[in-house]
Amino acid sequence: MSSAVLAKNLLRRFRRNSRGATAVEFALVAPIFFALLFAIIEVALMFFATQVLETVTQASARYLFTGQAQGASMTQGQFKNYVCSQIPGLFNCANLQVNVQSYPSFGAITNAGVFDANGNFVGNTNYCPGNASETVFVQLSYQWPVFVTGLGFNMANPGTSARWLTSTAAFQNEPFLAPSSAC
Repeated sequence: MSSAVLAKNLLRRFRRNSRGATAVEFALVAPIFFALLFAIIEVALMFFATQVLETVTQASARYLFTGQAQGASMTQGQFKNYVCSQIPGLFNCANLQVNVQSYPSFGAITNAGVFDANGNFVGNTNYCPGNASETVFVQLSYQWPVFVTGLGFNMANPGTSARWLTSTAAFQNEPFLAPSSAC
């Protein structure tokens, strides 16, 4: 047999043999599949963390609303520790920013941007729980780490590898609150 005929027979046998085709197809599809899977998991975790932050914000706001924080003469550090005690292990308290401000009315609330163009926190971290019948604005911001940033999917704030999650609550203090220290 000539080498040309041998090569032709070998090529014909190679084309008919489909063993290993599934492995090759999986190798082509697997990176995209796993990237999509991890992106879905990360988005779900971030939405869950946002809901937890909302719940903690509402619980912390209620603590101020009912006058418990004012009655205990809490400082900013003590209030942040109280907020951190409400947060489950999903969060790291070092990445949490707590801002509490009081205003004469709801219309007077100003919420200037709390992040610069590079994603750095530049907002206020005041603690002024207000007196009776004053309007209070509570804002919790948390720097959530982002891991899946490939394939054009990047939820991180510009210039960082984290996403700032922010939750707010605005309410009017109970009218019977004892006066707190001046802010």
